[in-house]
Amino acid sequence: MRIIGKEYKTQGEVKRQTYPPSVPLPEMYPNGQYPIGEILEHPGNFNTFRVTSEEKRAADKLQESMYNEIREAAEAHRQTRRYAQQFIRPGMKMIDIVQKIEACSEKLIRKDGLKRSWGFPTGCSINHVAAHYTPNYGDETVLKEKDVVKLDFGTQINGHIIDCAFTIAFDPMFDKLLEAVQDATNTGIKEAGIDVRLCDIGERIQEVMESYEVTIDGKTYQVKSISNLNGHSIGSYQIHAGKSVPIVKGRDATKMEEGEMYAIETFGSTGKGYVHEDMACSHYMKNFDAPFRSLRSRKSKQLLSHIDKNFGTLAFCRRWLEDQGQKGYLMALKELCDTDIVRKYPPLCDKPGCYTAQFEHTILLRPTCKEVVSRGSDY
Repeated sequence: MRIIGKEYKTQGEVKRQTYPPSVPLPEMYPNGQYPIGEILEHPGNFNTFRVTSEEKRAADKLQESMYNEIREAAEAHRQTRRYAQQFIRPGMKMIDIVQKIEACSEKLIRKDGLKRSWGFPTGCSINHVAAHYTPNYGDETVLKEKDVVKLDFGTQINGHIIDCAFTIAFDPMFDKLLEAVQDATNTGIKEAGIDVRLCDIGERIQEVMESYEVTIDGKTYQVKSISNLNGHSIGSYQIHAGKSVPIVKGRDATKMEEGEMYAIETFGSTGKGYVHEDMACSHYMKNFDAPFRSLRSRKSKQLLSHIDKNFGTLAFCRRWLEDQGQKGYLMALKELCDTDIVRKYPPLCDKPGCYTAQFEHTILLRPTCKEVVSRGSDY
């Protein structure tokens, strides 16, 4: 928690946000222009022409409306996590934490069906659990003083998803673990760009991540990149759009392309550096290319209709279904999973007793530059 930066006033902001947040973003930015993210040049001599190219500038200008929607979603994320960083403390129930985060982001994004909504459920994976954990109702897990928790949540406007995450730890012995992962993520951001090979990014991330050691309770561990977790491209209403950004050395020579969006995320571990599915599932998502299937159960048909209307191809969780009045749906949900219409995403875990950390940003590969749209004063 202590490595999280301090709040500052963003460019164009004319009215300060309250605590808890209550000021709508349009009142803070009455001209309708939301803060531009961190601007970086695309790496490589083959990209230097982009800075001054009139053709690329014109292509950039044509997308300004879309960029502004992405920036608004990013600003909603920044302000929500700023709030979370102020209220999260040991002793709180995880379900209370995620519901406060979701209530805040829902208000700031001005939720409106599939036009404006959460991007995916709020992940709050603890210690050896690296990803895809959010409490189901009845889960009374409490955040402890020596826990390491990954806060991973999303916002979206018209299908443009901001995927951004950070790690909170209260005990200073975890500082080096968090520093390693934050450094690795920033390295991935630096190395990413148009016509860059994905394998080259992964190799550089691993070099940086595994140059760190952390001493926990008197024992020293090398920080390992979790080899089977990746960053990914982001499409319209599609959180995983087909390309994976590795965080270890590999052979995928696929290149990043102009106009793509990516979630650059890295995970470090004091354990095996490899995760497996475990624990009760909470995360689900309709397959983007879901096949047509004849469903036997009326309840399954009703549930699928509900998912299509409320989530489309965005991820959702069991809590949200129940908040929307769904009852006795588990067998119907199982049928949707069994027929490959919906996919379940159980928690991803390293070995019990180890600690994992995550940092993540969304980047936009504009024709003229690389924009880290989710960058903030905190990380």
